[in-house]
Amino acid sequence: MKEITAGWVKELLPKRDPWGHKGTFGKVYCLCGSVGYTGAPVFAGRAAMRTGSGLVYLGVPAAVWQVTAVKSDEAMPFPLPDRDGKLSRLAEGAIRERTASCDAVLIGCGLGRSDESDQLVRRLLDMEKPLILDADGINALQHHINTLSVRRDRVTVLTPHEGEFVRVGGDLSLGRERAAREFALQHGTYLVLKGHRTIVAAPDGRMAVNTTGNAGMAKGGSGDILSGMLLSLLGQGMAPFEACCAAVWLHGRAGDLAAADKGERGMIPGDLLEQIPYAMKNLSDK
Repeated sequence: MKEITAGWVKELLPKRDPWGHKGTFGKVYCLCGSVGYTGAPVFAGRAAMRTGSGLVYLGVPAAVWQVTAVKSDEAMPFPLPDRDGKLSRLAEGAIRERTASCDAVLIGCGLGRSDESDQLVRRLLDMEKPLILDADGINALQHHINTLSVRRDRVTVLTPHEGEFVRVGGDLSLGRERAAREFALQHGTYLVLKGHRTIVAAPDGRMAVNTTGNAGMAKGGSGDILSGMLLSLLGQGMAPFEACCAAVWLHGRAGDLAAADKGERGMIPGDLLEQIPYAMKNLSDK
């Protein structure tokens, strides 16, 4: 089990091309949000921008598009067909059209659940792009985990907390390390098992454990930020295992900086977002 360190993350992060433009640094897509969960796409999109993405698209149900648009100055939200505040299967065509030109895709933050939205998530699994499934993107696989087999030769990352992990068949009775490793091997995915000392497992058996982060991050929205950071790094061309390791370390480091400033009780996910640039800048300064 490799321990993720500042020195390793510094080596992993892609260099910023001084001659680059907004298309150089990754075009990414977040399929997130529903009525009652309008913060999730905004957190994910802002995290992707803060981590270096050149262009960030947000696909959200039409019912929450106006709210998301008001909150989004940098990311670009687009309304999608919905039913009862959640995505409709009629959104599939527009999603595929937009993601065709993107470098990586995130599905699930604040998506909510309905039979129709769950089916839509499973239909989108055949996309060629590197794909991150978080929150309700993972929950949509409950009782359908074998549908992941369509992605066996494609980059797929699942970022569950322990409850979501068990919901899709993970066996924590084996212990977190062994459970993560066996799940990644069995399903051909990269797994980020969130929690104290987050574990990253690759489908080739590689494992790493994170050491940054604190209890102040245990608040709604923190996971959306991690997903956005990971999406950004994948979109910038990082290899998936390395992107997962760098994202969880930087996410935790940003949380530690926020806690040092505001304290663990009072810090909120917005504080964590503001610290992402400093977590990365501090690495480059060393």
